[in-house]
Order: sequence, then C-alpha cells, then structure tokens
Amino acid sequence: MSRVELPNRYQLAEFGALLAEPARAAMLLVLLDGSARPAGELARVAGVGAATASAHLKRLLDGGLLAVQEQGRHRYYRLADDEVAAWLEAMALPRAPKAQRPAGSDPALCRARTCYRHLAGELGVAMCAAWLERGWLQSTGDGLRLRAPAVEALVEVGWQAQAAERLLRLRGRGCIDWTERRLHVGGPLGVALTDAMLDAGWLRRASRSRALLPSADGLRRFAQLGVRLD
Repeated sequence: MSRVELPNRYQLAEFGALLAEPARAAMLLVLLDGSARPAGELARVAGVGAATASAHLKRLLDGGLLAVQEQGRHRYYRLADDEVAAWLEAMALPRAPKAQRPAGSDPALCRARTCYRHLAGELGVAMCAAWLERGWLQSTGDGLRLRAPAVEALVEVGWQAQAAERLLRLRGRGCIDWTERRLHVGGPLGVALTDAMLDAGWLRRASRSRALLPSADGLRRFAQLGVRLD
C-alpha cells in the first residue's frame, strides 16, 4: 500500500481485511514495541501452526505492513515503519469519551509505553504538550522539530551537548495516542528521545509488556523539563 497517496476504496478494504483476522492482528500488536521476531515466535503469539503463520506473514508483507530482516538462515519480521504503528494505534482508538479508557487497560501501559519505538501514554502526551507550550517543539510543514531552547534544557539536566544537538537535525511526527487521544512525539525524533531516556535510566522496559517504567530520578528530570504526571 502506498505511503504517499491516499488509498482508494479497494486498498482501504484490503487494509481492513488484513486487520480483520485475529491471528494477523495479534502478530501486528506484539510488534508494536519495535521488535523484530521470528516466524515461530509470532505463530505462538497468534496461536496458529507454522504453515498458517507463514501464510499470514506473507499477506502482511504483501500488504506493506511488515518488513523482514534476514540474518543467515533466519528471518525476522517487524513493522514496516512507524507510520504503520501509528495506523495500528489509531485503529485501536475507542470512540468513548476521553474519561473512559478501554476496558481492561493496564495502568502501567497507559502511564508510559512504547508506540513502535517512541514514548507514548500519559508521559509521552504530557511531554509533547509541555514542550509545544514552551516553544521547545515546533510544528512545521514537515512535522515536529526540536528547537534550540530544548537542547539547552536537556544539557542542563545532564545530556551531553553533542548528543542533544543532533536532535535538532531530526524530524518528528505527531502520533495520536491510543489511550490519551492526544499527540505524542513519533518519527525519528521521538525514537531518538526515547532511546536517550532509556540509556540515561529515566525509563526502563517492563519485562512482559510494552510498558515503560519511569524511575524516581527520571520523574525528577522530566519535572525539570516541565513534564509532570498527575
């Protein structure tokens, strides 16, 4: 499916058909953390046999939703890009009022999680909103850009100047959050910010879900940057 042109009715119907099969949906959802996984693992997640999984994976590859990496004799499947991740999260948006979260939602997952490889949930939305309000993030014709005052603030809380300045060259995108229904920072900028926060110990990955767990020091650093959770 083309990422450039709006889909026609046949392409849109095909996209819906790809998501309508529970086994394929399970495979796509488990890859939302940005990981690359072998077919056998995806078959177990989907609860299907190897031959059935292979057929599903071929459909997802042909539909442009997955990409495959080959390492020797092994093949690893991942989401094609962060636009696919954004589509999947948007498709999961409930139509209920904001105060009503999806039934059974994990509080830790709602608080902070990965959407593909960038920070989502309450914390991701709070960061995007606070930095837009401060003028640290700027919405431009080609997406979201970090501005110099943000780099200065990141250096003040301990980031290396060279690493922080590299962020100025990256483009981000506004990604509608699945649980919050507001924007968080996606795209290369969102990925770079999240990777740096993980490396700094502000966040750590949960062992059995996409949840990201903020450390006490991380919450203090976020607060210094204007980002606070209720």
